[in-house]
Amino acid sequence: MKVAVVGATGLVGSEILTVLAERNFPVTELIPVASEKSKGKEIEFKGKKYKVVTAKEAIELKPNVALFSAGGETSTEYAPLFAEAGITVIDNSSAWRMDPTKKLVVPEVNGDVLTADDKIIANPNCSTIQMVVVLQPLHEKYKIKRVVVSTYQSVTGTGVKAVNQLNDERAGIDGEKAYPYQIDLNVIPHIDVFQDNGYTKEEMKMIKETNKIMQDDSIRVTATTVRIPVIGGHSEAVNIEFENDFDLAEVRELLAAQTGVIVVDDPANLKYPMPKDAHGKDEVFVGRIRRDESQDKTLNLWVVADNLRKGAATNAVQIAELLNKKALI
Repeated sequence: MKVAVVGATGLVGSEILTVLAERNFPVTELIPVASEKSKGKEIEFKGKKYKVVTAKEAIELKPNVALFSAGGETSTEYAPLFAEAGITVIDNSSAWRMDPTKKLVVPEVNGDVLTADDKIIANPNCSTIQMVVVLQPLHEKYKIKRVVVSTYQSVTGTGVKAVNQLNDERAGIDGEKAYPYQIDLNVIPHIDVFQDNGYTKEEMKMIKETNKIMQDDSIRVTATTVRIPVIGGHSEAVNIEFENDFDLAEVRELLAAQTGVIVVDDPANLKYPMPKDAHGKDEVFVGRIRRDESQDKTLNLWVVADNLRKGAATNAVQIAELLNKKALI
């Protein structure tokens, strides 16, 4: 199994390499890909060193699968070239997510949609991934009418520059800025660019991607996405209105039974999910499970996951694992 990682030197690319190793994905040859300026650098994977190549060189090496995490422009330009060469692409950017001809996949939710014809597969937005894993079993049982979500997102979602800005501010250093405002000791209600409707692109991603992944346009979603001074881990307050009433004990059972979900819900002992506890983990953590007492058939949840793991790298590798299991790569 020849595996290319496009964007291997970036935050998500490095995490993909870690996850591939940890999960023992059957890599016989690694092809680390980055920009021209990184060509020739060495990447270590499972005790062996591999030289970074360019995207064009990687296509000629004919990998079975290419995991992309190099941004939308790179994906738009190179993913079709990889696909034309018969290489299956799993893309972590937003470039292909809402393309009606491309599948948008979270294995626990809609992995069954994958076929041998899918040569470019989109990895959803980090915030959407952790939410839909939790929504799916509840939707199957009670049918979701509406979701109101507010996110509390880590600076790692922006990248190394943002992590450096937060660390610089904490150290009193006036360095390079990823955000228009200070992030340390602050909260910025602005992720990605603003759209004409007053929402940000990140908020609209959550809305549209949820409907596509869950294959149900009747679910109404509204979102407010916020950047907070945390390194690693996104948190979400999720309010869910159902068509049918629910029992809280059954809700906990359904969530505990969902693959990839861990319930941490013991308020009496101050047990609830926090980003620091999700760090480096592949699971989605859910807690603060309670009724919305202002409205019938409505539930409140608190959902936390490591955005570089399940929100990006792990989900991409899980898609590759599923393709391998189905003999599609």
